[in-house]
Amino acid sequence: MSKIIRFHVAFAAMILMAGAVSFAQSSGEAVYKAKCQSCHGAEGVPNPGIAKAMGVKPVSDPSVKSLSEAEMITDTTNGKGKMPAFQGKLSDADIKASVDYFRSLAK
Repeated sequence: MSKIIRFHVAFAAMILMAGAVSFAQSSGEAVYKAKCQSCHGAEGVPNPGIAKAMGVKPVSDPSVKSLSEAEMITDTTNGKGKMPAFQGKLSDADIKASVDYFRSLAK
């Protein structure tokens, strides 16, 4: 009987650990990696070719750092320059989370 109990406890621990690992990545980070990283770069620094062709600036650029969270959310929602609009493609919560993640890359 005690072997069965130990097995169930160990099995439950494995399931809990697997669940914890899957939630280790924030939703903002996941959305950013899926939708933004290809242009803005994994660390918020775009590839030089993308930066030149698309006009993408790094997260550390003063003109980017000066933007408020609300301005970034608006730009992401409606699109700006060559960046497409994500309204209807992402939820408002996903847009805010990805903007928050992007802004965290500047720190």
